[in-house]
Amino acid sequence: MAIRFVIIGGGPAGVQAATYAARLGAEVTVVERDLVGGAANLWDCIPSKAMIATGGVMSVTRRAQTMGLAALDASLDADALRSRITSIEDHLNRSVTGLLESQGVRLIRGLGTLKGPHQVVAETADGIHELEADAVLLSTGSRPRVPDWCEVDGERVLTTRQAYPPPEMPSHLVVIGSGVTGVEFVHMFRSFGADVTLVVSRQQVLPQKDPEVAAALEDDFLRRGVKLLKGARAVGIDREGNEVVVRCDDGRMVRGSHALLAIGAVPNSDGLGLEEAGVVTDGGYVPVNQHCQSSVPHIYAAGDLSGKLPLASVASMQGRKVAEHVMGLHTREHRHLDYEKAASAIFTEPEIADVGLAEAEAFAIGRKIRVTKVPFAANARAVIDGDPRGFVKIVSDPATGVVLGGSIVGTGASELISVIALAVTANLRVADIVESLLVHPALAEALADAAE
Repeated sequence: MAIRFVIIGGGPAGVQAATYAARLGAEVTVVERDLVGGAANLWDCIPSKAMIATGGVMSVTRRAQTMGLAALDASLDADALRSRITSIEDHLNRSVTGLLESQGVRLIRGLGTLKGPHQVVAETADGIHELEADAVLLSTGSRPRVPDWCEVDGERVLTTRQAYPPPEMPSHLVVIGSGVTGVEFVHMFRSFGADVTLVVSRQQVLPQKDPEVAAALEDDFLRRGVKLLKGARAVGIDREGNEVVVRCDDGRMVRGSHALLAIGAVPNSDGLGLEEAGVVTDGGYVPVNQHCQSSVPHIYAAGDLSGKLPLASVASMQGRKVAEHVMGLHTREHRHLDYEKAASAIFTEPEIADVGLAEAEAFAIGRKIRVTKVPFAANARAVIDGDPRGFVKIVSDPATGVVLGGSIVGTGASELISVIALAVTANLRVADIVESLLVHPALAEALADAAE
């Protein structure tokens, strides 16, 4: 008899776990109430990157004269952008659904909850389905956090999911939250021509990132006319006609046409039946071990719900690891998922990406490191492309030369970081990068230069 594997949530973790477990012979059922492919992915990540891509093209047209072209002017067509985003979401949703069906995965569209340790109930439009499970994966994702001092109306006061794009394009957007999501929104709406003010609760944007990386982004924001309100924590938002007023704890106020909340997310764990199944939670998250097992060994959690890195790439890998463990493949030696070696990117302009040990983190723990840095201004391809902003920084062990981490600020950083990520994961040395025969001219040459 095949292992009965029930997955609640068809996002990156759920889809990867479902398709991989099905190929290994499991009887897999996925219960999804919204979009197959993940609400956080298809309602957050994909639309934001589509908008950023549109803004990027607009930025390129503004630099046309520096590339030997006559001046170009591209204006935003909000309806066309909205249609494009919907088309992308529909395409990806159909693609993922087709993938599940091709692997023999049963897909139930409805709300899934745990009725007990081995029972899942799916509430659908055509009734209730009760499912018996040998193993369960909870991958229900998260939703934007809305503080109690703010009332979201979906018109002038928005969460991130109401801004892809918003019902009306802002003339002056006030972004609250200077983490990854916040700075991406600053970039995209400034690219569209809106005035933007960023409320920064600390003294630098991206407080969890390398200060040098954050400073590079701040400089670019200021050059583009973004207003930074540092050391200000928002405590209230008032509607005044067609305007909003954001109040801060130090008495400062910012007036704009729209306000956007980008202050984190909360896990979708309410109503899942976790207590009934005996699953321990912590602040709404489901703590997991290295196999993504919860306090109930046959009930797993992955993706945002697990409280680990909220990245689609991490969720997908967790899903694969869960499928392997469910099917008994981890009885032999294998590589556990190392969250500290996960690459991440911020799709601003210029892009930002990092992986592994950061310079500031190494100094904080007293670890000896070697740091080498090369600006893109010294790279032929960057100069040819007319965008030499940013740098490549590589962190390595001075004794062994093993690559420990790296940061990239510049065009294509989200792609280039893959080389450093591979080096970190495989324990490669800086010499391995230096001695690689790379394309010339290419942005990747900056990686070899920094490694040298």
